[in-house]
Amino acid sequence: MTRFSVNDRPVEYRMEPDTPLLWALRDASNLTGTKYGCGTGDCGACTVDIDGEAIRSCLVTIAECEGRFVTTIEGLSRDRSHPVQQAWVAEQVPQCGFCQSGMIMAAAALLRRNNNPSDAEVDAAMTNICRCGTYPRIRSAIRLAARVMRGEERIAAAPPPGIRADDAARAVPALRPES
Repeated sequence: MTRFSVNDRPVEYRMEPDTPLLWALRDASNLTGTKYGCGTGDCGACTVDIDGEAIRSCLVTIAECEGRFVTTIEGLSRDRSHPVQQAWVAEQVPQCGFCQSGMIMAAAALLRRNNNPSDAEVDAAMTNICRCGTYPRIRSAIRLAARVMRGEERIAAAPPPGIRADDAARAVPALRPES
């Protein structure tokens, strides 16, 4: 049995300790925003935040997460109001969408550490692969999100998702609070 927090909720996985975190999140917790990608840590589609650091969840076992705090794209902001998510929409970054959750998680971790990164720091932190090649828009979105986080700019909010978080929690057992 492995215990840690996912999206600020305690979880306990009754899976083999060497199970990749990615599989536990998607298959056991139904948190499908974290994407299956290459399975070798190269593409970054499965990036999550573990204790404030962007980590490829296909390379981490649930045993290695014992006692830690994991945040997935679903936990970054339940209403998509995080500055990175808002900047992604404002800069029209999404194309096919495959890399988006991993990219957003990597960008959010970068901006939490440094809210005014240089181009070199953005490039060093953003090692995820975008199949559509939207890298210039990704950099623009990160710069916009940084300005928002520093209070220098505002973004007209993107519309919230079409489902309330409470309704989604009723439909997804892994999102229900403990009784």
